[in-house]
Amino acid sequence: MAKRLTEKQKEEITQSFIQGKTVDELSNIFTCTNLTISRNLKKILGEKKYKEILKDNQEKYSKMGDTIFKNDKEFKFKEDNFIEKSVSNLINDDEITSNSFFEIPPLDCEIDNMQQKDLSSTPISQVNFPDVVYMVVDKKIELEIKYLKDYPSWDFLSDDELNRKTIQIFLDKKKAKIACNKEQKVIKVPNTDVFRIVAPLLQSRGITRIVSDNQLIAL
Repeated sequence: MAKRLTEKQKEEITQSFIQGKTVDELSNIFTCTNLTISRNLKKILGEKKYKEILKDNQEKYSKMGDTIFKNDKEFKFKEDNFIEKSVSNLINDDEITSNSFFEIPPLDCEIDNMQQKDLSSTPISQVNFPDVVYMVVDKKIELEIKYLKDYPSWDFLSDDELNRKTIQIFLDKKKAKIACNKEQKVIKVPNTDVFRIVAPLLQSRGITRIVSDNQLIAL
């Protein structure tokens, strides 16, 4: 059933139509069909007046569309010229020859250029240990075994990786002492080849990673 409009609504529709609103817009505003809007407008304005206003509105919207399109084309043209000039300013004309390549300097927009940690561990066979490293052990010379998840700097790894058992080595004695508590002590490992020799033994105890500063070593 078509929606019945009040006299006040019919008056508002008529004035809005005369001021330039389209039938589609009016049907959306008053939540009724286009047919209901046009039928009431024809009844109030008459068929001839209705068609004249409808034609004027269509011509007005057509001109508005042409203006928007023209402005959009002008903006695009200016934008293209700006980009072309910006690139040209980065290139020294004296360096351009007919059969040469040239490089446009990259824009460094506060990109983090710091070296990122490798997301995978390095096999022990590919690691060049220093001559001497330090380790933290308890008073009975038992190795301190920790899970990889206990190291905040490696918390970006997967859960499977974080649940691996590890031992830690220090390249600097001072750092080892800082990591040592009262129940522990720092020992010196003068021959780092020992880690390759005892790798199978460590693996048998479930230890599969060595943590060294910013490097993760796989046994």
